[in-house]
Amino acid sequence: MKRTCFLFLSIFLLASAVFAQDSALEITKQPLPETPKVAADVQGQVVLRVEFLDTGRIGDVTVLSSPTRELGKLATAAAQQIEFTPEKKAGRAVSTTRTIFYDYDGKWKEDDGGQAAVAESTVVADPGTAKAQAIISKAVEALGGDRYLAVKTQIGRGKFSVMRENQLAAFQSFLDVIRFPDMERTEFKQNGMRTVQANSGNTGWVYDGDQEILQDQSEEQVAAFKQGIRVSLDNLLRGYWKGEAELSYVGKRPATLGRRNEVVKLTYKDGFSVEFEFSADDHLPQKAIYSRKAVSGDEIKAEDHYAQFIDFGGVRSPLVIDRFENGDHASRINYESIEFNKNIPDSIFAKPSNPKELKKDLKL
Repeated sequence: MKRTCFLFLSIFLLASAVFAQDSALEITKQPLPETPKVAADVQGQVVLRVEFLDTGRIGDVTVLSSPTRELGKLATAAAQQIEFTPEKKAGRAVSTTRTIFYDYDGKWKEDDGGQAAVAESTVVADPGTAKAQAIISKAVEALGGDRYLAVKTQIGRGKFSVMRENQLAAFQSFLDVIRFPDMERTEFKQNGMRTVQANSGNTGWVYDGDQEILQDQSEEQVAAFKQGIRVSLDNLLRGYWKGEAELSYVGKRPATLGRRNEVVKLTYKDGFSVEFEFSADDHLPQKAIYSRKAVSGDEIKAEDHYAQFIDFGGVRSPLVIDRFENGDHASRINYESIEFNKNIPDSIFAKPSNPKELKKDLKL
């Protein structure tokens, strides 16, 4: 009996000695990031995923989100200079990963000692969410980084084609004017006849040049416009969805021969979801995949495919967007020109007082 008690006591003391050698990661020095060159009217939080190696060195640093590209780079450089004591398990140093936040409001937030006030997340972030955020950050970088994020307006001109059985059935020229996130006016012209549709938030109107009819959009038309925003690349990459949807990582999906796409997903509060595919090689957007209801009430699987990315003033944009419905090629948008951040008056989105005002071409 005494031997048994002694055995249990030995095990207890050994376990206590082992657990006594466990220790948490301790950051001992956290330098302030450098002051950005362009800091006017910029504020927000840089979120980093930082790898603390068992060797006492910083490993990979991934920008999960940042107000600007420059702030993300400066915070990354500062994180790479963090000094720390590695986490220990059973007396042995182990590598670990933490989510780190740097706050910027005209200047970097610092503690009483003049070092960066780096806040570590108290809740372990979902690895899938972190992965999805990293994919988005790489896509934004591929499309122009800060210049892409700074886009407030877009004017596109080109051709819109209707496809039937993989053949061109009809086409018309278009002028598309957008003020992000929820104002858009699109004019179509075919054989000299113009059709106009415009939306601003929860309202919209349409003009039928053939019959010279100007009227408000129906609830269904406004809802279709809003869904168009939900499934757009700009909505995803510029973060307009935040507060309305949850972001998650789906995984990798086969693309062309020998290549795979990374897939992220937005799930909205009402249950509607859309998946976005990005090339694992160059990080450019490839597809948006979602379901919508036809006029008949049937469910349609829609896919928007992006191709021919061209640089317009430092911002890359796809010249071609192909729509597929239930596997069939339904339409093609082919841009001929795109302008960013041109001044656009509010008046072009407002409903005119009479159809006569819409007989002239829109001047911008």
